[in-house]
Amino acid sequence: MTTTLITGGARSGKSVLAEARALAAPGRPTYIATATAGDAEMAQRIAQHRARRDARWHDVEAPLDLVAALEGTDGTGARLVDCLTLWLTNLMFTPGRDWQAEASALVAALPRQQSPVILVTNEVGMGIVPDNALARQFRDAAGALNQQVAAAVDEVILAVSGLPLKVK
Repeated sequence: MTTTLITGGARSGKSVLAEARALAAPGRPTYIATATAGDAEMAQRIAQHRARRDARWHDVEAPLDLVAALEGTDGTGARLVDCLTLWLTNLMFTPGRDWQAEASALVAALPRQQSPVILVTNEVGMGIVPDNALARQFRDAAGALNQQVAAAVDEVILAVSGLPLKVK
């Protein structure tokens, strides 16, 4: 079993690279979606992602319970989690959820997986320091989450202009 983190900037080709990797693995791939359609623009983005996938894919929506989704789909084929950044957002804005505890649970669950796991995330700390406290808090949390997951996975890929660059 291989665990992979694919990171990069917005619109860098992360999802397309992750989808190709999942399709190349044995078994039926599962797309674990963390996004929620909070507005029309996000609903359109979700629809575009769905339209890219054909009948080979099994879709699971897991905006909060990512570990349960991984455990419930293990043994069926590669699982593509798209994306950790949206999952973090959902956790941070849901009362009673502790993103740090959930991140630790995810990191602990990864070595137990029998089927490949491909996690997509955004590299959010490469720009300017955000001008408000909430944005800085999110940037810091995303950086911490990405570092924890990167340390736990077998490989890390940086997506740059649609091209993969192996980091780990």
